[in-house]
Amino acid sequence: MSSSEELIEPEGVTTEPVSFGRAFAQSAQFDQVFIEGMALVEQAAAYLDGAGRADSRRLKVPVSTVYATESMRMTTRLLEVASWLLVQRALKTGEISADEADGRRRRIKLRPSGRPSHIKHFDDLPAALRDLIVASFQITDRLVQIDRAMPPPAGADTRPLPAVTRNPVGAQLSTIRSAFRVIDGGRS
Repeated sequence: MSSSEELIEPEGVTTEPVSFGRAFAQSAQFDQVFIEGMALVEQAAAYLDGAGRADSRRLKVPVSTVYATESMRMTTRLLEVASWLLVQRALKTGEISADEADGRRRRIKLRPSGRPSHIKHFDDLPAALRDLIVASFQITDRLVQIDRAMPPPAGADTRPLPAVTRNPVGAQLSTIRSAFRVIDGGRS
């Protein structure tokens, strides 16, 4: 095709890119992820309200503190997962508009956060809690990837970060180099 030729779009066809994330959230595969995520939320709640109480009483300090902290972090992570899943399902079923879903999505803080290997005394926690924590990280990671594949919510700040924020070490090195150029009379 030469540069003088013009692309003619058939009527009713758009050239908008397909959003994988939005398409996934509207798919049958999403239903499976929804079921899996909500089942994990229920499983974690049942454990923490049942066997987890007995497990936590048997722990000694500092592991009991880690149990309390990590169970709260897991609960928070799973509440964000449930919120995200419920918003996407409401959008899929037509209960809310895309604009409403974007507004709600903007308030959800779904993000990857650490790993069990970063948790001191993780291996000392009850096996059931460890399994739930690992599963909560896995489902969160999956949803973060899907969410990143979606267009940003309306009104989201999509400006690139300033250079200083992207590379603070580089900014400091530039400052130091500039300072030495002044002292050295401009020689590099």
